[in-house]
Amino acid sequence: MDFAAQVKGSVDIAAVVGEHVRLRRSGPHRYMGLCPFHQEKTASFTVHVTHQFYKCFSCGAAGDVFKFVMELEGISFYESLKALA
Repeated sequence: MDFAAQVKGSVDIAAVVGEHVRLRRSGPHRYMGLCPFHQEKTASFTVHVTHQFYKCFSCGAAGDVFKFVMELEGISFYESLKALA
């Protein structure tokens, strides 16, 4: 297992996303909230904890915890890896 996979496995995506988005539980392994990548009034942004990914059904933004940090802060993969490690 490489270092990026170890970091991804040890980081809780709901906790990382929850620092930027107000999430509410929508099932045993899913959270919902307003998408941070566009303006919306109805929650269409979901975070799946067991599969460790996010998806916005309105704007189409999707990815893992590394991509979320990269998109939100405008940094590279290496910088997001360092920030999460």
